[in-house]
Amino acid sequence: MSEAKPKPKLQKQSVPIPKQAPEVRRKNFNEVALGYIEEQALVEANRCLQCKDPKCVTGCPVEIDIPSFIKLMREKNFAAAIQKIKEKNCLPAICGRVCPQEEQCQKFCLLSKVGDPVSIGRLERFLADWERLSGIDVPVKAPSTGKHVAIIGAGPAGLTAAADLVKLGHEVVIFEALHLPGGVLIYGIPEFRLPKVIVEAEADFVKKLGVEIRANTLVGRTFAVPELLEKGFDAVFIGTGAGLPQFLGVPGENLGGIYSSNEFLIRVNLMKAYEFPNVDTPIRIGKHVAVIGGGNVAMDSARSALRLGAEEVCIVYRRSKEELPARKEEIENAEEEGIVCKFLATPTKFIGDEKGWVKAMECMCMELGPPDESGRRRPVPVKGSEFVMDVDAVIVAIGRTPNPIIQSTTKGLETTKWGTIVADEQTGQTSIPSVFAGGDIVTGEATVISAMGAGKRAARAIHEYLMQK
Repeated sequence: MSEAKPKPKLQKQSVPIPKQAPEVRRKNFNEVALGYIEEQALVEANRCLQCKDPKCVTGCPVEIDIPSFIKLMREKNFAAAIQKIKEKNCLPAICGRVCPQEEQCQKFCLLSKVGDPVSIGRLERFLADWERLSGIDVPVKAPSTGKHVAIIGAGPAGLTAAADLVKLGHEVVIFEALHLPGGVLIYGIPEFRLPKVIVEAEADFVKKLGVEIRANTLVGRTFAVPELLEKGFDAVFIGTGAGLPQFLGVPGENLGGIYSSNEFLIRVNLMKAYEFPNVDTPIRIGKHVAVIGGGNVAMDSARSALRLGAEEVCIVYRRSKEELPARKEEIENAEEEGIVCKFLATPTKFIGDEKGWVKAMECMCMELGPPDESGRRRPVPVKGSEFVMDVDAVIVAIGRTPNPIIQSTTKGLETTKWGTIVADEQTGQTSIPSVFAGGDIVTGEATVISAMGAGKRAARAIHEYLMQK
């Protein structure tokens, strides 16, 4: 009688992802995280317990069958593994890089009770990158339903909805205001965190599925939503995101050298300011830069400013470090690169020089009071705590709201006082039965993956609506 083989020892720690060294990467815009090589990916995949009741799946907004793709990966069947992911997610290379897995799928991994959860996002990225280099298989399109759907916005919600709908046999056209598809993926996330070649490849896959993308088309100006319905589209999905910057509303905010994070990151990402003077897109940075805010956009802005030559970049955040909304990984990367943080402080006034450029920022210390509607403790000003910081540039990254152009040109479309569109949480259907919406245009500024989940739910609902017409 042969002896039973002992079970392999459980590896409690996840495989670290290789990264550029901080002293090197703070001087370039190349991707920071280098990704797993095959050997590392297989070691990490083999940590998966293959649970009979996988809670990780319930934490995935786009419903990926996580244990199944990891099982295929362990068998070195990478082609089948990436196809398993793409049954639910058309943007895996993007999600593997910017999705907050630690707060979603990985949060529910049983391994986290004894060690690190399985690095699901890093495995997804490995497979997506492997496919991009090996050749992408495009699934066969379903027979045509004869129905036509217009998607407004080529961001994560729009691309996801379009991919799901075209695979169901509908004719889909995306109308995008910018010259490139991707939305916030292309203009809002820096190259060192999400390379443009990745976004372009993912958008190209959606095109290969059969989706038509019409760039440089601003719906609400070129034509309005009602005109799309009059032109033969049977349904419309609005996924225009939240691209209107918010400001502090304090004296001196109109001085030169004070940027919204939107303007700053668009100059860096789409207009390639980091190649100045080879491209004609300068950004006045100087030596000392302050970034107001504590989310991922603030971290992206601060790390970009550092790479543009700032000697010191300080994030000014009105709550404590424990309340920072940015991903833990991005906070750690910023700290490693030398970004400093001034917590429990907020600007009250900007001071300019004789030429109209900002030279200093007056701030006030804060303390944390009772929780506000977000569940975080509300910051309260501390009397007599004013102080002044010398600054050469300031980037305001305190949130974004929806652009009102579509809402104001679509009669009968119900909106909230914040300018978001009122839509059913599960279906995305709006007050106009043939018009659906999802992502930041409905929820306000949120994550890429939550927008993708909204696009997926809306696609399912649009299909049901069209099949009943």
